[in-house]
Amino acid sequence: MYTLLSGLYKYMFQKDEYCILILGLDNAGKTTFLEQTKTKFSKNYKGMSLSKITTTVGLNIGTIDVGKARLMFWDLGGQDELQSLWDKYYAESHGVIYVIDSTDEERLSESKNAFEKMISSEALEGVPLLVLANKQDVEGCLSVPEIKTAFKSICCPLLIISTRTCLVDIYMELCSQGVNEGIEWMVKCVVRNIHRPPRQKDIT
Repeated sequence: MYTLLSGLYKYMFQKDEYCILILGLDNAGKTTFLEQTKTKFSKNYKGMSLSKITTTVGLNIGTIDVGKARLMFWDLGGQDELQSLWDKYYAESHGVIYVIDSTDEERLSESKNAFEKMISSEALEGVPLLVLANKQDVEGCLSVPEIKTAFKSICCPLLIISTRTCLVDIYMELCSQGVNEGIEWMVKCVVRNIHRPPRQKDIT
């Protein structure tokens, strides 16, 4: 009887919560992506002016509900000195969104190095990864094929060794295209990932 009531309570009053890290170099567009995600998926959230978003120093947190799943985003600062703190959050995360600035060719190798260091962590084994090529609407930006080629030496062996789910997608910052597709893809991945069970949170 207790098990039945417990299951009914969870169904009626609790959501499965998944923690999603948003990583990438500083000024890649991580906080903008988070703001537009909250605007699209939260009915009463008006959002801040995108022009007022500044470089993250520390951590931004955002939460959205998608069906029965609740996603809690941790948007971490991407400055070199803050990247050393990323791994403190790996063990508790259910998914990672890695944002690349398509307009910053000079720092592409730096972004690749940060990405490679991130995915080498055993604490992220089996965690779904979404790679977003941001600012694709800016003239002269790196194309998605060019970014895929630059990251191919990392992503392909990774898929074979750890069978991690990986998607390289386009995200256009100014037009906010790609937000829905990326979030819906991530939800499907974290929900079906039996290796990282969700946290139970009361519905508020």
